Amino acid sequence: MAEPHDNAVPVAPRIARAYTLTIWGIALGILVFASGVVAYALAVGNAQLFKDGVDWVYDVALYGIAAVVFGRDARAERLAALAIGAVMAVAGFHTLYDLAAKIAVPRPIEIWALGFSAGSAVVIAVLIVAVLWRFRGEDNPVIKATWLSSRNDVISTTGFALVGLAARVAPVRWPEYVFDVFVAGLCFQATWAIWRSLRVKPADAPVHNKAATAPVGGL
Repeated sequence: MAEPHDNAVPVAPRIARAYTLTIWGIALGILVFASGVVAYALAVGNAQLFKDGVDWVYDVALYGIAAVVFGRDARAERLAALAIGAVMAVAGFHTLYDLAAKIAVPRPIEIWALGFSAGSAVVIAVLIVAVLWRFRGEDNPVIKATWLSSRNDVISTTGFALVGLAARVAPVRWPEYVFDVFVAGLCFQATWAIWRSLRVKPADAPVHNKAATAPVGGL
């Protein structure tokens, strides 16, 4: 078993194993759910539901990256953390782009599709925060990146559900637009936090104690 490096950020073996199992479960679970939504949307020809299903690609990519690289060498984990930050930055820009499109051409609201998408997103976001809560204090950049993402999701999806309801009954759309800007800001803030967590460590410092994260059986 390799000796830990001097500048390593240690992750206890039981925490590493628990996180590995958790993050794989999240990534695969979202992929299965999103695939079901997209398949149903295609079957019934609902464009709004199809878009909502495809939007889950950000979450699948984010948690999938973390699941693949966690427990590997320091360079892989640092690159993964950067990739996660980049995914969140893209999500922020996509939110702003979508906002501009909505302002230019206001969209009709399909109540049942919006209700299903909002409700399922809130449930999934709460479940992810619940299973990642125990890892919120870890300094490992990959763990920090996934925790920040889950924190953002539970705020944004709950907010979008409430704003969506208000938008259906209110004669104006500006509350929805303001919240889009807020969510984009959360994405950019998380990207900045991830970048800072990497910048403060030496370039050749392992992200965590590799010896403490031996491969988990069955994965």
